[in-house]
Amino acid sequence: QVQLVESGGGLVQPGGYPRLSCVAPGIIFSSNTMTWYRQALGKERELVAGISRGGSTTYVDSVKGRFTISRDNAKSTVYLQMNSLKPDDTAVYYCNSYYSIYQNYWGRGTQVTVSS
Repeated sequence: QVQLVESGGGLVQPGGYPRLSCVAPGIIFSSNTMTWYRQALGKERELVAGISRGGSTTYVDSVKGRFTISRDNAKSTVYLQMNSLKPDDTAVYYCNSYYSIYQNYWGRGTQVTVSS
């Protein structure tokens, strides 16, 4: 089965600036839209940021101006640079690789906890 692997999460102080990474098999990464979702305790999973094959990006309003999504096609890796973190950013962050409703893959998630 397709395996996506997230990294970069952990305990971060408010105002911190970690970078999350997600590695996907190149065979699917090259043609797929890549996204980051998050799910906070007791909340529904929400789209945080997305980037198309052509580089078009989208962000949820709560992270605009603070988070930046990017992709390195040569490394089959998508990044989420997180800046000025707030406690409300605490969540499990999931990487997703989308090509179609039949080829839609998820990572297992990485926990980001924002606390002093």
